[in-house]
Amino acid sequence: MGRTNLTYCTSTTVFKLVFLCILWVQLSCVQCHGRIIKDTSTEPTAPPSPPQFKNRFQRIFLSILFGIFAGLICALVFAWFVRSFVRYINKAPILKGPVVFSPKIPAKTLQSALAIDTQLLGGKYYRTVLDNGLTVAVKRLEPFESGDLQGKSSKRRIQQELEVIASLRHRNLMSLRAYVRESNRFFLVYDYVPNGSLEDAMNKVRENQLQLSWELRLRIAVGVVKGLQYLHFSCNPRILHRNLKPTNVMLDAEFEPRLADCGLAKIIPTLNLPAASTYAPPESFQSCSRYTDKSDVFSFGVILGVLLTGKYPTDPFFGDTSTGGSLGRWLQRLQEAGDAREALDKNILGEEIEEDEMLMAVKIAVVCLSDMPADRPSSDELVSMLTQLNSF
Repeated sequence: MGRTNLTYCTSTTVFKLVFLCILWVQLSCVQCHGRIIKDTSTEPTAPPSPPQFKNRFQRIFLSILFGIFAGLICALVFAWFVRSFVRYINKAPILKGPVVFSPKIPAKTLQSALAIDTQLLGGKYYRTVLDNGLTVAVKRLEPFESGDLQGKSSKRRIQQELEVIASLRHRNLMSLRAYVRESNRFFLVYDYVPNGSLEDAMNKVRENQLQLSWELRLRIAVGVVKGLQYLHFSCNPRILHRNLKPTNVMLDAEFEPRLADCGLAKIIPTLNLPAASTYAPPESFQSCSRYTDKSDVFSFGVILGVLLTGKYPTDPFFGDTSTGGSLGRWLQRLQEAGDAREALDKNILGEEIEEDEMLMAVKIAVVCLSDMPADRPSSDELVSMLTQLNSF
């Protein structure tokens, strides 16, 4: 019983001590808070900033802002002067006289040799023999409008385009070796090709003066599409032919095709109108700006059709409504009816294996002649498609 009272007293004493401690802490906090308020209230207020200080700060800020703006303008003007100076230095000078890209061609006697009328090779290409005995093919570009060659910018632009053409190197392209500029025309000098153009060869076939086997015709088709593949996928920027037709496919001594007039569409305004050609795609009749690499593929499809049928798209045969009005629609109708063999040139019909290759080639031509560019294969795809018909 005594132990219980002692425990109760001890607990009460501890409780009182804790209560007194809490009360003392509270009183201490109140006193400190009062002192802080008193000290704060007795501090003197800062005097307001004088107007002179504010004006000085505004002047400094405006001076810094104006300096940044002026420096930016000076930097832009300086950059413009530097850019103009660099462009002036890099501007190509206008070359006078014959421009030669091959050491085999004598520049001194080139112009006089080109003035002589010589044998026409086809496609406005002429055979000319130079003083050193070298035989070359010459393309005459004429006439130019007087304004086209008078301005320095026009002369420089044409010169730059010809330098790009001269840089093209491929087995199936005509290589530009030199050119001569006169007042209203150009002479372009290329490697000589003895068999003329594909149109000349096909005309001889129709007149029974020449025989072109299916093997040779397929080789020509593969060479043409390989030339397009180089222009479309190996050149940067991409080059479009824009004027692909049999007169612009030249044949060397081994009947290996070489594409002519590559890149000339940018130089000659009349060449930049593919709608004037029966080898032009449908989209070129709407706008020349819609001409793409698939448009060149359409023109190749017409050439492949000519090689297979022996008929030109201008043949009166296609004036009959039963043919569809064009080489492409005629081939498509026969293909859909299963009568594609009727379209083949009788001069190349022979072994069954070759006929199978020809029928596959008809299918390829029909795809190339699709009205929609997206439905046509690329020149890169065509190389694989045609080389699978035979080994080259």
